[in-house]
Amino acid sequence: FLFQLVWLGLNVFLFWWYYLAYDIPPKFFYTRILLGRALALARAPAACLNFNCMLILLPVCRNLLSFLRGSSACCSTRVRRQLDRNLTFHKMVAWMIALHTAIHTIAHLFNVEWSVQARVEEKGTLAAVLSSLGDNPNESYINFFRKTIGNPVGGLYVAFTYLAGLTGVIITLALILIITSSTKTIRRSYFEVFWYTHHLFVIFFIGLVIHGAGRIVRGQTAASLAEHNPEICYKNFTHWGKKGACPIPQFSGNPPMTWKWVVGPMFLYLCERLVRFWRSQQKVVITKVVIHPFKTIELQMMKKGFKMEVGQYIFVKCPAVSKLEWHPFTLTSAPEEDYFSIHIRIVGDWTEGLFNACGCDKQEFQEAWKLPKIAVDGPFGTASEDVFSYETVMLVGAGIGVTPFASVLKSVWYKYCHDATNLKLKKIYFYWLCRDTHAFEWFADLLQSLEAQMQERNNADFLSYNIYLTGWDESQATHFVMHHEEEKDVITGLKQKTLYGRPNWENEFKTIAGKHPGSRIGVFLCGPEGLADTLNKQSISNSEADPRGVHFIFNKENF
Repeated sequence: FLFQLVWLGLNVFLFWWYYLAYDIPPKFFYTRILLGRALALARAPAACLNFNCMLILLPVCRNLLSFLRGSSACCSTRVRRQLDRNLTFHKMVAWMIALHTAIHTIAHLFNVEWSVQARVEEKGTLAAVLSSLGDNPNESYINFFRKTIGNPVGGLYVAFTYLAGLTGVIITLALILIITSSTKTIRRSYFEVFWYTHHLFVIFFIGLVIHGAGRIVRGQTAASLAEHNPEICYKNFTHWGKKGACPIPQFSGNPPMTWKWVVGPMFLYLCERLVRFWRSQQKVVITKVVIHPFKTIELQMMKKGFKMEVGQYIFVKCPAVSKLEWHPFTLTSAPEEDYFSIHIRIVGDWTEGLFNACGCDKQEFQEAWKLPKIAVDGPFGTASEDVFSYETVMLVGAGIGVTPFASVLKSVWYKYCHDATNLKLKKIYFYWLCRDTHAFEWFADLLQSLEAQMQERNNADFLSYNIYLTGWDESQATHFVMHHEEEKDVITGLKQKTLYGRPNWENEFKTIAGKHPGSRIGVFLCGPEGLADTLNKQSISNSEADPRGVHFIFNKENF
């Protein structure tokens, strides 16, 4: 929250500072005569646009963030939690860019209209005299529009023939396409549209850098101000240049400044893309493809030098499906295993294409050499890496969102198989919410292994898991009732029975807070935004004001 407040404060400061910089100084006195307050209203958001365009690329430099996350491991978890909110900040900056673009564009529409109108205005007014400057030798112009064409033709002429106008139209259209295709509906249902339109950022940044090269915003030069005080001389504008009167004012355009703001982040992002390209060229071998129920496949892979931590994710590209598309997937394997794996639910064109490319649509056994080539970028850090930094954690997964916790629970199992004496983590509360009984099947084996392992070690209380079935029909309900008294659950085969409906989160948090007074409890979620809001509110409301009391620290997977 503090970081966001600082960012908002800087936006307000820059807007006000640059508004005053164009609304008060005598340098722009005559420019204000032509354009009025629209001058300052155009330049202030332009400064904020430079600032936010400097920031927009940094949250998506995944390798840079992973490096920073690793280098801050010795610090408090607050630094890493801020880095984990990179995509949230990226979206906030994008909306701020959209806001300032709207203000900047509307203000310049007025500026263009008044500049064009001033060129065809009747002679004898100050605006007409100022607009005519530059028509004669040894004069410099203040009005960038040099034609004598009225509106609306003049305005269209500026928009499509001037560098500032043409680049402004292009980058505004690019921004509209990027933002409208970034909605949750488009991302989930038409990911390809989101993916390709997002790469219009290249055109956006090129247009942004050269947008100010035309220098259409002009002010009086310092040398001219020394001999021509506009606040006095404007009264006698009809006598400018005559003997004993004020000399004709001279003007120059503002040099382009945007490149100074964005060149650093653009260089970092270029390095980021080069690192991604280099990593994507490294050979990846698919060692096994497992078809799970509920339209889910598991890819087990190997790659030379690949090292991971629990809860991390990778980006995957399958050239046989698409040569350009990269998709993020959480790693479901543990660091202790000699391979890394991901679970993919078949929900769209790309995942369907991968499903077919791996031969999962065929009945016969697929030879390893027939499996498609895969490119992998990563792994990258997430909030789940901090699970082992707490003594008590709540892990909440919804549907396929359970995947990061598969890695966590596998790693716990391996640690208990070898030596868990150095393990800081003492208690796990695991919640899994699913709408369909088939979704439990691929994950139940892992829970059964963990359950047996903890009982062998006389530490059955280490893991408390609650599996919730949120959707069922009448025939399933009858089946559940008939087998309710059996020792093991009819769905999962676990001793812990499946629960029906949704958790009462307020009761869950209060119960856990009562069992662990004075503790810092990590709450980790991989699931929908609605559930995230609920858990975040419960984490805040159930944390005590006393620093020595219980505190719930909410963390959400973002990729």
